[in-house]
Amino acid sequence: METCEGEKYMILTKMEILKEISRKRIEISPFSKSSIGPASVDLTLDNKLRIFNIDKRVHSIHNKVDYKKITKLININKGYVLKPGELVLGITKEKITLPDDICGWLNSRSRFARHGLMSHITAPFICPGVSNKQVLEIYNASPRKLKIMPGLKICQIIFQRCEGKAKYKGTFKNQKL
Repeated sequence: METCEGEKYMILTKMEILKEISRKRIEISPFSKSSIGPASVDLTLDNKLRIFNIDKRVHSIHNKVDYKKITKLININKGYVLKPGELVLGITKEKITLPDDICGWLNSRSRFARHGLMSHITAPFICPGVSNKQVLEIYNASPRKLKIMPGLKICQIIFQRCEGKAKYKGTFKNQKL
């Protein structure tokens, strides 16, 4: 992507990610250098999930809707079997801190997508200036049950330079599962 002025706001490759980490502009905690790919960083699933309550009533979607009221927090130290068509909310073990001129994008990993596991189905954008763990919308699109375990490198984050600067101050700035 090129702007009219010729400046480029591109996706960061491994060497650029490492430079930004060494400058402490991007912080990932806990961090393992082995998690860095050619242009992304793998993130791991923590040991808690939110599962949706079974309820046949209509759930209204509005600006003040609270997902915690329709879900239950569970521990998955021994794993969790995701049924076909099931959606759960997970969270990354890693806390991601970004400067005000770098944003991120969460994506599924292709090795799991080929089995029908969608590790992040919607809202993949991570705003510049964020400093928190990332909540994942995990969905089983396969006809089989899939077992997920804490510590699984379930998704990846892709970093992109922004034109201008911004800092996220919204509802989920200190997000927890």
